[in-house]
Amino acid sequence: MDIFKPIQLFADTSTYQWLRITPHSYLGDTVNFFIYDVIKIGLLLVVINYVMAITRYYFPMEKVRDMLTKRRWFGLDYLFAAILGVITPFCSCSSIPLFIGFVGAGIPLGVTFAFLIASPLVNESSLYLFPAMFGIKVTIIYNVVGMAIAILGGMLIQKIGVEKYIKPELLKFKSRREVEAENGGSRLAWKKLIPYFWKDGMVITKSVFPYVLLGVGIGALIHGFVPASLVAKYLSTRSWWAVPLATLLGAPLYANSVSVIPVMEALVGKGVPLGTALAFMTAIVTVSIPESMILKKVMHWQLLAWFFGITLTGIVIMGYLFNAVL
Repeated sequence: MDIFKPIQLFADTSTYQWLRITPHSYLGDTVNFFIYDVIKIGLLLVVINYVMAITRYYFPMEKVRDMLTKRRWFGLDYLFAAILGVITPFCSCSSIPLFIGFVGAGIPLGVTFAFLIASPLVNESSLYLFPAMFGIKVTIIYNVVGMAIAILGGMLIQKIGVEKYIKPELLKFKSRREVEAENGGSRLAWKKLIPYFWKDGMVITKSVFPYVLLGVGIGALIHGFVPASLVAKYLSTRSWWAVPLATLLGAPLYANSVSVIPVMEALVGKGVPLGTALAFMTAIVTVSIPESMILKKVMHWQLLAWFFGITLTGIVIMGYLFNAVL
C-alpha cells in the first residue's frame, strides 16, 4: 500500500486538470513532481517534528543519548537504524525530516547517518523490483552491500567526531523538567501540552521548509533529465574510470528508485556493465543537489562534505565489486 498515493492523486489532479498542463510533457512532469514532493516532505516535517517534540518531553533523552554513546552494542544500533531506513518508503530528500528528528532527540550522529544513507539506497524497489529485473543473486548482493555501506558509513561519521558541524538549533531542546519548571514546577495539562508540542515542532519545521521549497524546485527542474543514450555512450566501456564517472553523473540528479530502475535496466541492455549502471542509479537516489541544499540548512559544509564523500566512495566501491564478480 502506497501511503503517499492520495498526495500523488492530488498532484495529478492539480497539474493535469486544474492547471491543464499536458501529461507526460516536461512542464507537466516538473510541476507534478514539485507539488507531490513539497506536500509529501512538508507533511513529513510537520508530523515527525511533532512526534519528536512529544518524545523529547516524555523520554529522558539525555540518558538515552548517553546510553547509545557509551554503550557496547557491537554495531547493532547502526544495523537497526539501517533496517529502519530500508522499511521506510523515503527518497533522499524525504528521509531528511526523520534524520532531523533523530538528531534533535539526541540520537548519536553516526546512527542517524546510517539511517540517512540506507533509506534511499536500500528500499522497497531494490527488494521487490530487482529480483524480476536482475535476478535473486544481484538482489541479495546489492542489498547486503548497501546495508554495509550505510552501517560502515555511520560508524565512520561517529568515529571522526563531527557533531560540532550540526547546526546548534537542532540540538537545543528542553527536557520535561525544564518545561515544568517554567510552569511553576507543576505538570502541564493536556490543553497546554498539545499547543506546546506543536510550537516546539514547528520551530525546526519553519526553519527548514524554505529550503525544501528551493531544493525540490531544483529537483523538479532536473527530474526526468536522465540522458540514457548519452550515458550509455560513455559508460559502456569497462575502463577503470567508468564507475567514478557514472557516480559523478548521477550525483546531481534527483529521482526515486522506482523511476530510475527502468533507466538502469535500459543502460544494461545497451551494454553498460551492471556495476557501472548500479553506480549511476544509486548516486541518483542517494545523493542529489536538492538533498544537499536541504541538509545545508541543518549542518555545516564540513559535515556535508564528509557525508557525500563517504556515500559516493561506497557507491564507487559497490560499482567496482559488481563489475568484478558479475
